[in-house]
Order: sequence, then structure tokens, then C-alpha cells
Amino acid sequence: MRTALITGISGQTGSYLAEQLLADGWAVHGLVRKADARRDALEGTAPEAVLHEGDLADAARLAELVDDVAPDAIFNLGGLTSVAASWGQPIETEAVTARPVAVLLDACRRLRDRTGHPVAFVQASSAEIFGHSDEVPQRESTPVRPVNPYGAAKAYGHHLVGAYRAVGLNASSCILFNHESPRRPETFVTRKITAGVARIHLGLETKLRLGNLDAVRDWGWAPDYARALALAAARPDDYVIATGVAHSVADFVAMSFAAVGITDWRSLVEQDPAFIRPTDAAIQLGDASRAHDALGWSPTIDLESVVGAMVAHDVERLGGEAHA
Repeated sequence: MRTALITGISGQTGSYLAEQLLADGWAVHGLVRKADARRDALEGTAPEAVLHEGDLADAARLAELVDDVAPDAIFNLGGLTSVAASWGQPIETEAVTARPVAVLLDACRRLRDRTGHPVAFVQASSAEIFGHSDEVPQRESTPVRPVNPYGAAKAYGHHLVGAYRAVGLNASSCILFNHESPRRPETFVTRKITAGVARIHLGLETKLRLGNLDAVRDWGWAPDYARALALAAARPDDYVIATGVAHSVADFVAMSFAAVGITDWRSLVEQDPAFIRPTDAAIQLGDASRAHDALGWSPTIDLESVVGAMVAHDVERLGGEAHA
């Protein structure tokens, strides 16, 4: 039985990855913080996963965990995941999003050299490493020019994966474009939209307040992106993981309202300058040709289906409040 170690296992994509690996016959171990509020949900969806308490900022604990578990593959999904929050917490972003990549890669190398046990390493990178790219769509060869602390932290990890791969480590970097699901926290604009639309539909609220409606993103389905991470463990390389289809935030809003039968939504949405980021990449659109050719990966559902699933989940979840 192969063994996987997942950081960020309680997050959106980490929890889907844990489920997929368990279904494929892996033994799954995960790092969680002691006070992680999402732990109960994870134990419900992936009860066979073995959870280990620790903090990504604790380098000694991370290295010890790699030695104790001796995994066949490490999937690094942990860290601060909000671009907006990274501006207010740039030091913490470096400590938990960038530095752990170095700790884990070095632990993989040391374990391999000491015991002969090979370890595959898969880094969950981000389209934010490209920043304000002149290339559309973005590919693995697109220059890395981040424009926010989160993107810079991810860029460090991305480059470090390449450095360790060059000296023989089985290391992959999956450059994940935006990926959504009902497990996405409401701190992210997509889930804020679907939950807000559900509340308006149920009569709990009358307005949805958002920032830049013109930002263009390539949104996919989180379980598909978890599957890409699993596949990348067998073929070390850099991979853009994206749908290749771009939509604006306004498109996402329109799809969300359409899911509850509202077509005239403009009067229900207010733009609030407080939600506009200091630097926001205008267009993020990925070309996943390499992942398709090398891994056999492709997305399984379109954005309208993703949005429909998220809105339906939020309507069901919030329905009790409407009748309270």
C-alpha cells in the first residue's frame, strides 16, 4: 500500500485529494493545526485518514513528520491561501506558504539519501505566480512575475521545486488556476457570491456587495484539480492545471443568479471599493495542454455546472435560516 502525506488536508482541495487517494487504495496521513475548525468535516468525509497535529511554521516538526510517516508521496497544499489576506500578513504568508516547501523538499532528499526510499513531492502552486502576464493564455513557460505577497511566496516554492527536480528528486509543481466547490470558504469571492445569491433567493438579504466585476478568471472544479495533483506524483514536471475557458466575475454572478431563476440581477449587486485589491491581475487563463498530454488530465464539468452545484448547496444549507 502506498502512503501519502498531505499538508492542507482539511482545506477544500486537500480534502478532495484525501478522498481520491483513499479510494485509490492509498494510506493517507495529513497535517492539521490543533485548533482547525474544519477537522470534524474532514473526519466525516475521509475518516480513514490519519491526522497529525502540527504547524507549517514549525520546521522541525515538519521534518520529523516526514521521517515518521516515510511517505511515498508528499502533497503540499498547506499555507495561507488568500491573496487579499497576504497583503495584511506578508510575513506569515512567507512563513507558512513559502518556507515549508524548502523544509519538505529537503526532508524528502534526506529520507531518500539515508534510506534509499524514494519520495515524490507535489507542490500546489498558483496562477498568481504569473502576475500581470502579457501572455494569454498562461503556460508553464510564461515568465513568473508575481504582484502580491501570496504570489511571491508561491513563486519561491515553484522555483525551488524546479531546483530539486534538477538534482534528481521526483518533484512536480502544479500551477493551479482558480478551482471551486461547495467546500470553498466564504472568504473567497466565488463562495461569497453563491452564498449571497442563496440568501437573496431565500429572503435573508437584499444586496450582494462585491469588488471588481471585470476581473477575468479561469475557474474549474476542485475535485478535478485534486485528481491532477494525484496524477502529477508519477510524472515529475511543471503542469498548468486549468480549463482553458475564461469568465469575468460578472459572468460568475450572472450564472449564480440564473441558478435560482433570477435573470435581472444588476440592481441586486453593489460594487464596494473596499473589496478591490491593490493589484489584481486582469486576465488569468491557463493552457493545460501539457497536463492533458502527459497525465491524461482534463476537466470534467463546465463552470455553469460548478456554479449550480455551489448555489444548490448554499440554498439547502441556508434554507433553515429562512424558515427559523
